[in-house]
Amino acid sequence: MRQVNMHEAKTHLSRLVEEAAAGQGFVICKAGRPMVRVSPLSELIAAPSPLRRLGLLQGHCSVPDDFDRLSSGDLAELFEGL
Repeated sequence: MRQVNMHEAKTHLSRLVEEAAAGQGFVICKAGRPMVRVSPLSELIAAPSPLRRLGLLQGHCSVPDDFDRLSSGDLAELFEGL
């Protein structure tokens, strides 16, 4: 990948950004040390995000029909002190 010093990057930023957007990424260096890599966003967009699978545990567990009433007496006692 092409290396560009900080001064050149400041001076020619518009041209460098256009080149990077066209697929020619570069690295900005300071005192000869690589500091930042500039690459086109298409590299990030091209990578598919992992899909979230709904119903992953379907058939492996069950929810009882009276789920919303389980321990209702115990909860009332805790909150209301009955």
